[in-house]
Amino acid sequence: MRLAAFAFPLVFFFVPSALAQDSSRAIKRYREMVAEGSPAELFEVEGEALWKKPQGPNKVSLEKCDLGGGPGVLKGAYARLPRYFKDADRVMDLETRLLHCMVTLQGRKRAEAAARVFGSADRPSEMESLSAYIAAQSRGMEMAPGLSHPKEKEAYAMGRALYFYRAGAWDFSCMSCHGEEGKRIRMQDLPVLYKPEHARAVVSTWPAYRVSTSQFITLQWRMNNCYQQMRMPEPDFGSDTTVALIVFLTATGKGEPYRGPGNKR
Repeated sequence: MRLAAFAFPLVFFFVPSALAQDSSRAIKRYREMVAEGSPAELFEVEGEALWKKPQGPNKVSLEKCDLGGGPGVLKGAYARLPRYFKDADRVMDLETRLLHCMVTLQGRKRAEAAARVFGSADRPSEMESLSAYIAAQSRGMEMAPGLSHPKEKEAYAMGRALYFYRAGAWDFSCMSCHGEEGKRIRMQDLPVLYKPEHARAVVSTWPAYRVSTSQFITLQWRMNNCYQQMRMPEPDFGSDTTVALIVFLTATGKGEPYRGPGNKR
């Protein structure tokens, strides 16, 4: 009887732990299955065609766009972004720089070039496909955003401050979801992105194809979506706010070899 009296408390203590381990194994297996085949390759093919396609009033392609390594140089370009660009006198991530090239090289109006930048599964935007193609040219290269120029340092400091800043109707910040280890929404782990060991796996796989929505997602889209979920005003595309956050996250995960474009839940 004495043994039986202690049996139930022991079972009660170990069952939740066992269930958590089973869930973790199931989630890991799910992610492995998702990673086995990525539709991101289709976006890469479309992105290459768009990169070489003459567009805008000037009827030129983006092949002379300077992403940091010189006009038209794509090898390793994504891994070195965001960074400061002297001709624009600001720090830019990939999408912000692409928009700049669409306007300055192709002669397109900013509003027209930025239309549908947060595309849907039925109507993906140019930015999604171009991001997939360009990011893929950095596979295997270490993430190394610009951090030496004064404006790069300023953007990093701003991004870090924004990560911890609480605001909006719900008094949320990035930390509300990404500030404590072990948090999860449904099957999605919530990495603590101000810690390098968590940030590395994230920044080295974006942009990415999201299986649950059948969409290819860019980092600008993701930042915008986070602000939506926090019930804050949505930032403009390529704003200093979103670029600064991308600088902070990429700098936190620097040194990790790029493995994207990846797959997300």
